[in-house]
Amino acid sequence: MGYVWAALMPVIAVSSFWIQQIRLIGPFSPIHLLSILVLVTAPLAVWYAHAHKVAAHRSVMMKLYVFALVGAGIFTLLPGRIMHAVVFGQ
Repeated sequence: MGYVWAALMPVIAVSSFWIQQIRLIGPFSPIHLLSILVLVTAPLAVWYAHAHKVAAHRSVMMKLYVFALVGAGIFTLLPGRIMHAVVFGQ
């Protein structure tokens, strides 16, 4: 399951570059910084696992989870977004 998760995270991160609803810097927003973080750290975490650096792998994966998943989740709750309307009503 870990390999599947590590493979899908960069795919999802790349797909986020086509989401351009919040434009702060040209077509990009702060959520795209999270996508760049994922594109760097997911392969790094896999490399740590293959190199048997368990502590480094664990640390990177936990940070990736917190920043990429929880951080992105928080961005979806911003006013004007679909999930904001679902959670808080209109």
